[in-house]
Amino acid sequence: MLGFLKEPVVVTAEINVNLVALTVMALISRLWGLCYPRAVVFDEVYYGQFVSLYMKRIFFVDDSGPPFGHMLLALGGYLGGFDGNFLWNRIGAEYSMNVPVWSLRLLPALAGAFCVPLAYQILVELHFSHCAALGAALLILLENSLITQSRFMLLESILIFFILLAVLSYLKFYNLQKHRVKYMGLFTYMLLLATAGLHFWHMIGDQNLSNVSLLCHFLARALALIIIPMGLYLSFFYVHLALLYRSGPHDQIMTSAFQASLEGGLARITQGQPLEVAYGSQITLRNVLGKPVQCWLHSHTNTYPIRYENGRGSSHQQQVTCYPFKDVNNWWIVKDPGMQQLVVSNPPRPVRHGHIVQLVHGITTRYLNTHDVAAPLSPHSQEVSCYIDYNISMPAQNLWRVEIVNRESDSDVWKTILSEVRFVHVNTSAVLKASGVMFMCLQLLLHAVLVISEALLRNSYTTITNNRLSGASLPEWGYRQLEVVGEKLSKGYHQSMVWNVEEHRYGKSQEQKEREVELHSPTQMDISKNLSFMAKFTELQWKILTLKNEDTEHKYSSSALDWITMDTNIAYWLHPTSGAQIHLLGNVATWASANAAALLYLCLSLWYLLRRRRRIYDIPEDAWQLWMSAGGICAGGWAVNYLPFFLMEKTLFLYHYLPAVTFQILLIPVVLQHLGDHLCRSVLLKSMLSALIVAWFSSVYFVYCTFSPVTYGQPALSPTELRALRWKDTWNILIRKH
Repeated sequence: MLGFLKEPVVVTAEINVNLVALTVMALISRLWGLCYPRAVVFDEVYYGQFVSLYMKRIFFVDDSGPPFGHMLLALGGYLGGFDGNFLWNRIGAEYSMNVPVWSLRLLPALAGAFCVPLAYQILVELHFSHCAALGAALLILLENSLITQSRFMLLESILIFFILLAVLSYLKFYNLQKHRVKYMGLFTYMLLLATAGLHFWHMIGDQNLSNVSLLCHFLARALALIIIPMGLYLSFFYVHLALLYRSGPHDQIMTSAFQASLEGGLARITQGQPLEVAYGSQITLRNVLGKPVQCWLHSHTNTYPIRYENGRGSSHQQQVTCYPFKDVNNWWIVKDPGMQQLVVSNPPRPVRHGHIVQLVHGITTRYLNTHDVAAPLSPHSQEVSCYIDYNISMPAQNLWRVEIVNRESDSDVWKTILSEVRFVHVNTSAVLKASGVMFMCLQLLLHAVLVISEALLRNSYTTITNNRLSGASLPEWGYRQLEVVGEKLSKGYHQSMVWNVEEHRYGKSQEQKEREVELHSPTQMDISKNLSFMAKFTELQWKILTLKNEDTEHKYSSSALDWITMDTNIAYWLHPTSGAQIHLLGNVATWASANAAALLYLCLSLWYLLRRRRRIYDIPEDAWQLWMSAGGICAGGWAVNYLPFFLMEKTLFLYHYLPAVTFQILLIPVVLQHLGDHLCRSVLLKSMLSALIVAWFSSVYFVYCTFSPVTYGQPALSPTELRALRWKDTWNILIRKH
């Protein structure tokens, strides 16, 4: 029974010495001197802020892509015991002792190192020789730009690692069946989907495969390429939202419902609010659009000027604006037109979709009004005001119909935070609209002084943020606040026409003085309904896709055309006293060879296609299939990671090209092996090609060694040595003047 114990248990393993040696060398090249410099290097000033926010569990939004890469950087900080306390405000700033520099840079460095063995395995899975695979890995190992980018707290090396890992995983899957964390990664994913679709299309024509077998192949691909990636994608956001549960500086671009789901901030203000808006409710109304800045419906005692600078006249009624700060003058009372009371009855009478209301300004007790008078900045729209009776032939028109945009039925109750509503003017059918948020004019910093002065004069509780006001701002007589108009009703609607109740209380005081005291006091009741994960995910995903940061010209920004010939570089860091510096510069020999390989691949492919059209087959069919499949991965990977940048309206930098150039580098050994196997047919030509490859590879190593001082930042070079590195006039090598 125990006879199997008489024989020893033997485990055999195959070790690829080439792969092990490459991995060790890659780890040394990426991890050596990782803590140097102990200062903020280029975009570490950007990503470090997000790491600190993760450490403090503070919510943020970044439009560069899904949060997985940011979480990996934060994981490095967590493992190093980082508390998040560091001011990321200046490139070159020395790190304090509480910042675990080595730990923060470790994961990007490991990702960059493992790209080397991944390159080797991809070439092997594409059925190229181990010699070609070794060449590809060595080119990645000696690529200065990839080394530089992977040695700091940056995301590109992580992105490239997972792109290559995805390609290798699919190739292994495909080869197995034959034998029975930036949105740029999305383009490689689409390439893999297209490749899988093409492979499956060929399988459909295979008469040896049954329908059941084809179905199993289809389901396996759908599981591996669609269902599992979607599940992982959702899980990244789930962890992201679970970690960042506290209010932060990015809240303002989210809806009130999202803000109220975070700890602190709006949630602290709205904690305990009543859910249903009733007649007599005291409310603040936030414009749903929320950009370029969030703002609330607002009024104050000042009136529109009798005549504007352009000669047009106004109603001289009380101004109504959209104000981008919390303020007591943002409070309004929902009044029943048929009753005089401004308090909530017992039991409360909720306002429903389609009900007619009057909105009474809490402090001045004047009614929200619009009429056939041109708005100050938008003469095609109606002026919105709070009505003042001047005993002239201009009666009040202050009835508004509540339309709940996101209602489930026509009897829906108007709800705090959750309901998005439009206010349609009964007399003119105009819709209340924050006109100012439709335009992107820059608000001058000096106007903030006027805003603060007004707030102080009115004893308001104003919250000052770091955001610059922008939008269609009223002139100085309107305190540079944003314009509100009555827009004629059309078939569609814009978010600038939609509002939601943010702060809410049930009014109890009928007397004006008591009501003013009530308006100044904080709310005390609760909304017990929280947003679901899918609701938060949908909103956050939409914000990431549509959020457009202000494009600014940068000293080291470049165009996509500059990347191919490497006419640009980026100075990442400069030592404060010596000439030591770090630059993002590619290996010139490798990049030039990659361009030549891509051009040669294109020309040969066109030549073969034309010849095959004439039924002339220069290479065997299996060699043709190998040539096309390798090109689909390498040349296709370069194209999908490079060409989209010509369509992007954003500030571009050289590091955006690194995923594309990685695929282009993999194409070099593909072309070289093809030349040796099929075009250099004589012994002499093969010998000449081998000699050229040795000489060429020596030049690659020479360039790597030459630029190593500005790749690793040490040793420091003299001004003469630095001038010698300026191989192109367009390179900005920093030379300190002593």
